[in-house]
Amino acid sequence: MRRYLTALTFAVVVFAAGSLATMAAEPPATPDPDPWRYNVALYGWAMNVSGNVTVRNQTIDTNASFIDLVQKSDSLAGFMGYFEADKGRLGVYTDLVFAKLGFGAGQTNYRNPLPGLSITTTTNAALTYQLFIVEVGGVYEFFRWPGTTEGSSTALDGVLGFRYWNNSIDASFDATATANLNLPAFGIERSRGFGVAIARADAIQWVDPVVGLRLRHQFTPQQQIMVRGDVGGFGLGSQFSWQAVAAYSYSWQYTGYQVAALLGFRALGVNYASPSGAGINAVGINEVLYGPIIGVSFRF
Repeated sequence: MRRYLTALTFAVVVFAAGSLATMAAEPPATPDPDPWRYNVALYGWAMNVSGNVTVRNQTIDTNASFIDLVQKSDSLAGFMGYFEADKGRLGVYTDLVFAKLGFGAGQTNYRNPLPGLSITTTTNAALTYQLFIVEVGGVYEFFRWPGTTEGSSTALDGVLGFRYWNNSIDASFDATATANLNLPAFGIERSRGFGVAIARADAIQWVDPVVGLRLRHQFTPQQQIMVRGDVGGFGLGSQFSWQAVAAYSYSWQYTGYQVAALLGFRALGVNYASPSGAGINAVGINEVLYGPIIGVSFRF
């Protein structure tokens, strides 16, 4: 029994010595020189709208400021968020925009559908435009230039991605109207009062390829400005789309993360026509959405 215990003790000592030797031989783990960096932002976009929409081959002009939409709309709702993950020079991002805009009669203009027919109205016209936009893509840092002061730098990134659009348009026209039909060549000249009620709802969705550039300048470790421009569509989704964004951020450093306040301006334009063609099935969107953005981001 004593011989067995002596052998067992010797084996444990040998095993422990071997383990210590192995631990001593292995170098300590080094931190990743390019760890993942994350940026999550929630922001509000005070949209102004300029352009027109076509529903069932009937075109309605839409021009409204953010204040008009707040004061006179039937509805105004929205949610916007941005997420980016970077490692080294390469990164991936996604951007989400949801908004529901209600237009009153003062912000819409119904175009006359027939030549020679002019309509004057006392209106209760309305249009509700709901849009859901999701952009997913990647960024790559082409160049980085060090600044003249400590903590400052300038970087140029390439952007490549896809922008998914889902639009729902509900247009109605309910008015007491006077129609004047003047066709002298045919000896026709008539004036008639009548009631009109038109209501259509359409859901339109497509995906645009997007390519662009992003410029970032770090003034100090706390202050940064970002400018981005991109174009897309190219007839593969919409006929053409474009975007321009500029944002300034000021951050506060905490243990393991940063909190930054954002202030900027964003403009997004699109020209889309349904591939189904003309006639009753014609649907189109030719809009520019623009206005200031304000938000907060978390970087870690």
